[in-house]
Amino acid sequence: MKIKLELFGASRDFSDKDHIEIEIEGKASLDDLRNEIIKYLDKNFKGNENFIKIVKSSAFCSENNEIISDNYKIINDQKISIIPPIGGG
Repeated sequence: MKIKLELFGASRDFSDKDHIEIEIEGKASLDDLRNEIIKYLDKNFKGNENFIKIVKSSAFCSENNEIISDNYKIINDQKISIIPPIGGG
């Protein structure tokens, strides 16, 4: 499935767009998405440790503007927002 990850705050440096698209196989949790974002950063930014810290310390928000936990199940294509902590992690 395809996840459109909307970027806010310090995470805007992850792309020259306001989002990135992440492909995930089958059902996944938010924790799986976090791992896929880190793989994206490894590939595109040679494992930039500051970016990885941002992902690990960020909150995520559903399409319904609700904060979601790491065990949140992603079951179909959807939009999710990453909300980095103030100060970038």
